[in-house]
Amino acid sequence: MAAGAGGLLAAAALLVAAAGPRPAPAELTDGNSEHLKREHSLMKPYQGAGSAAMPLWDFQGSTMVTSQYVRLTPDERSREGSIWNRVPCFLKDWELHVHFKVHGAGKKNLHGDGLALWYTQERLVPGPVFGSKDNFHGLAIFLDTYPNDEATERVFPYISAMVNNGSLTYDHSKDGRWTELAGCTADLRNQNHDTFLAIRYSRGRLTVMTDVEDKNEWKNCIDIAGVQLPTGYFFGASAGTGDLSDNHDIISMKLFQLMVEHPLEDETVDWTKIEPSVSLLKSPKDNVDDPTGNFRSGPLTGWKVFLLLLCALLGIIVCAVVGAVVFQKRQERNKRFY
Repeated sequence: MAAGAGGLLAAAALLVAAAGPRPAPAELTDGNSEHLKREHSLMKPYQGAGSAAMPLWDFQGSTMVTSQYVRLTPDERSREGSIWNRVPCFLKDWELHVHFKVHGAGKKNLHGDGLALWYTQERLVPGPVFGSKDNFHGLAIFLDTYPNDEATERVFPYISAMVNNGSLTYDHSKDGRWTELAGCTADLRNQNHDTFLAIRYSRGRLTVMTDVEDKNEWKNCIDIAGVQLPTGYFFGASAGTGDLSDNHDIISMKLFQLMVEHPLEDETVDWTKIEPSVSLLKSPKDNVDDPTGNFRSGPLTGWKVFLLLLCALLGIIVCAVVGAVVFQKRQERNKRFY
């Protein structure tokens, strides 16, 4: 019995250690224009509004450029559109601020599907993942507004992150759960105020924050260390609708260079040759849902506790049976000497 309890405590300690402490929230830039990279930014007044072309940016599908916004999809079924920066980004540390608006006539759970923000090798390739290519190379941030998985406990809209080296497929039927790194719920649809999202990548750390509550302050959504992204990829945004629809608008995308010191050994690295990857202590398939819709990686909750206790109980039973057999044999052996 003591051995079984000791094994249970040791297993629990290992799981807690694997979870590790959460990194402290990253401070986002205040949008200092000194570090604004205009060649990677989309801002009003849009050059080429109302035409089929604009400097530094390409768009396709249902995308329409007006004087006030870039509409990736109208509130119509089976539409998809995207807009992509023409200039590859060679910054190792950057922060992207996106001013967006998702709105439409659909009531609760009768709207979709959402939009995606990209930093990828591929550009202008239409596909099934919110209007863009699946099996991509790079980073995607999904703002998913419709729950395809009826069994999910998440609250939508839901923001999630995915890093792909071209080998992973986004599973719409599970809302990307199997390839999701982290995520959070954000009430971003049909708001009467401005809604913003910030993506920060610096020294292998990916941070996503939202400002969708009209408080003029960032709220932490995603914070992951160990992310490797190459330079030379492209920024873009896409959206798609299916049987349900929404207007998906981009008002601005502003990219800022972060002035960060790197170790001397980083100077010898060819950052264009790095493969997109994440150093995880757990698989994305271990993702669990929180009734509040927030992602958590608590390894000692839910079915994992049940499995842990079941294994411990089986171990105790096995030890008890083996002990009983050994005891019985010893008793039989002792009888032979009398």
